[in-house]
Amino acid sequence: MPNRRTFLKGAGALPGATWVTPKASQSPARDYFPEIGVKPFINAAAAYSAFGGRNMWPAVVSAMEYARTRNVIIDELQEAVGKRLASIIGCEAAMVTSGATSSMTLATAACITGTDEALIRRVPDLRGIKNQVIIQKSHRYSYDHGVRSAGVELVEVETAEELERAVNPSTAMLFFFFLNDSKGRIHLREFAALGKKHGIPTLIDGSNSVPPMSRLSEYLDTGFDLAAFSGGKGLRGPYSAGMLLGRQDLIEAARLNNSPHADTIGRGMKVSKEEVLGMLAAVEFSLDYDYSVENVRETRLVNLIARKLEPLSGVTTRVSYPETEGGRPHLQIFWDETRSPLTIAEAQKALEDGEPSIRTPYLALSDGQLEIGCAMLKDEEVDTLVRRIGEVLAP
Repeated sequence: MPNRRTFLKGAGALPGATWVTPKASQSPARDYFPEIGVKPFINAAAAYSAFGGRNMWPAVVSAMEYARTRNVIIDELQEAVGKRLASIIGCEAAMVTSGATSSMTLATAACITGTDEALIRRVPDLRGIKNQVIIQKSHRYSYDHGVRSAGVELVEVETAEELERAVNPSTAMLFFFFLNDSKGRIHLREFAALGKKHGIPTLIDGSNSVPPMSRLSEYLDTGFDLAAFSGGKGLRGPYSAGMLLGRQDLIEAARLNNSPHADTIGRGMKVSKEEVLGMLAAVEFSLDYDYSVENVRETRLVNLIARKLEPLSGVTTRVSYPETEGGRPHLQIFWDETRSPLTIAEAQKALEDGEPSIRTPYLALSDGQLEIGCAMLKDEEVDTLVRRIGEVLAP
């Protein structure tokens, strides 16, 4: 098996960088969205799922176009792509899923059922079988629904001692959310070690933690048995795809719990042949891509917007590097509420309802503050963004 700690070194030789943009990716003759009444917007937020994720790499579109015209057996394709992903990432096994949340559901089911077909058909009816997943109280969040979808009960703990007391014959898995590592009392490495100590599989939601690409192997190197990732954000693969990486036996079980197998929890979590191959192309291309280019561009845009906002009376700015965006530069915008008595919700609504519509991040760090993210912002949209902010905050 390749060394997971050094798998990036050979990325330059990967064929993903040689894929070309197909004709299908060129601008269509029809302007579909206005035609059907869908209003476009300027994305000054991030690659949120609700906003359509990131734009796919041309290499991904090319791979999907290739797959579109060919017939394959889905199981055979998943097997082959899984082996290729595992080889270039440096993990035991991999599979393409219909997103990070799907990965979490399938991982949980795999830890419950193994490869037992009778148990696979029962999920999410877990009466009489393993039906508990241990999670830190500080790691509860809306997307843990992906774990609960497998029918399990989440058992909340706060300390390592509580976790060890909570372990029992009904414990199927331990679950960890990467973004809340600093909020909990059991940190990443210790959490994984506790799973090993008690012989219980551990799953980490690494969803939008990539880039850096090293994260694909980092969590497994730390000791986690399984890691879930989004495919349509930083990796810029198909919007509705993701990956589950980890132990060979658990990935095998996760695949048995998934489509195209009929009587399974994952039957509705289909991944098309186009998406499976597109996800492979996304990883190959991303491994060969210098993500510092994006950081340089976004830093330039953040500073440019800050300079252009300077003339606005009562408006000040500050650059931040939020952990939720992997340290990408954001611009925080403050205003004098005695001059512009707007709450953040009112300011966001005004930006959304104006022409053109502008979307900013869902959550700000304090009252009376907007944030601007530039990952999805086009250079030519900067002046329009500044104009609209001025209309709202300094009319």
